[in-house]
Amino acid sequence: MNGVDVYGVAGIDLAAESFGLDVDAASVIAVVTGVLALAIVVVNRPWWFARHVVTIVHEAGHALCALLAGRRLQGITLHSDTSGVTVSRGKPTGPGMVLTTLAGYPAPAVLGLVFAWLVSAEKLSAVLGIAAVLLLGVLVMVRNAYGIFSVVLSALVLGGIALFAGPGVQAAFVYLITWFLLFGGVRPLFELQAKRRRGAARDSDLDQLARLTSLPALLWLFVLGVLAATCVIVGGMLLIDPAVTPELFASEET
Repeated sequence: MNGVDVYGVAGIDLAAESFGLDVDAASVIAVVTGVLALAIVVVNRPWWFARHVVTIVHEAGHALCALLAGRRLQGITLHSDTSGVTVSRGKPTGPGMVLTTLAGYPAPAVLGLVFAWLVSAEKLSAVLGIAAVLLLGVLVMVRNAYGIFSVVLSALVLGGIALFAGPGVQAAFVYLITWFLLFGGVRPLFELQAKRRRGAARDSDLDQLARLTSLPALLWLFVLGVLAATCVIVGGMLLIDPAVTPELFASEET
């Protein structure tokens, strides 16, 4: 029997049940999870909890680019106030340092764009796999107890969905985290500039980039804002593309 006829419909029904909605197409799930992710980012209380995930990806972006630039990665620290620090050793100036410093804020939105492309290519399992590898890589480099707790908690949620949830719930979860990363790459830029206006965050990534390149911090803010907005637009188009059909949720033919 064709898996699309049975498991695909069951998957959509399961995803609909998890949101308490009556949906007739997979595209509706994309819209519902998009609205939910936007609410998580906009509303302060859920954002404060969910922002830890953005911090993990932010620091992972610094760490990955440090390695690609040939720097020696020393460790990552994640704090309970949702801030984080990635320490690497190498030349204190030059393109490698600029790339390492630049990589943090765009990382969530860029990862969200990659996930959106994978979703549009019907490779939902790859999204879960990449998320697991990212968490493992960060866990190896974390150097404080709260950081370990934060990463392990995220891994437990991811593992629980991957191991125990049905295909529909897994698909809805993938859509949700993809939307969240896209939207979650935008708000921290506003928060950072608000802190800078108050005279705080004097050693932010923007200020470090300004010192490294002699270009104004506001110019870097504009560049990062354009990049984040582009990721949201392109990623959103991929997620709500009509080509994403119920076959996306189907198990392999048995």
